[in-house]
Amino acid sequence: MEIIGWIVAIMMFIVAFVGLVYPIIPSVLFIVAGFLLYGWIVSFEEMNWLFWIIQILFVILLFGADTLANVVGVKRFGGSKAGMWGSTIGLLIGPFVIPVAGILLGPFIGAVLAELLITRSDLKQSLKSGIGSLVGFFTSVAAKGAIMLLMIAIFVFFVVV
Repeated sequence: MEIIGWIVAIMMFIVAFVGLVYPIIPSVLFIVAGFLLYGWIVSFEEMNWLFWIIQILFVILLFGADTLANVVGVKRFGGSKAGMWGSTIGLLIGPFVIPVAGILLGPFIGAVLAELLITRSDLKQSLKSGIGSLVGFFTSVAAKGAIMLLMIAIFVFFVVV
């Protein structure tokens, strides 16, 4: 049963990493699902209260890193709240409208359009906001990926050691 538990957990972790670049997949839920399914199939014995407190803190950190990276990226490049919201909406809609490339073009186009249409910024400033959204997206992917790897490493430590 332990091998099946590891296979299921690893499959959940892989799906979580796919969610880094395809934001419709809730990465953090798949990481936690990997822990829970492993525990259900094998045993929760190794995953004590300290393990769950650490993981809950990392889940909170994941949500914070995602939001903060997007806000900082757009703001750092002179974007407004409208640009931030446009970027977020573009990130969610882009992959459906423009398969594959929409993950990058969606936030960029969303930020640029929001800046042009809502705040009436000039084209140069709107494009800077769009670039900021891309910087924020890549920063978010890197930060979330590192946090997820750390969560998995802690899981392996508690279960194996």
